[in-house]
Amino acid sequence: MKKTTIEIFHILAGLGVAVAITWAAAWSYPLGRDVIWAGGAAAMVATLLMGAGPLRRARRLDQATRRTEA
Repeated sequence: MKKTTIEIFHILAGLGVAVAITWAAAWSYPLGRDVIWAGGAAAMVATLLMGAGPLRRARRLDQATRRTEA
């Protein structure tokens, strides 16, 4: 469970950073707000997609570790 939790934290941290940067960019350039938020949304989707593989691996490792400990 430890590795899975760490991977989830990394994904959430990446999403938080993407939201913060997108918000700051949209705030600083209101004329491009829609385009900036579209780019930010794409970055957030990419963050989720890139985190899926490591999350799956971490889950498998946690399950294997749990089986050997039991």
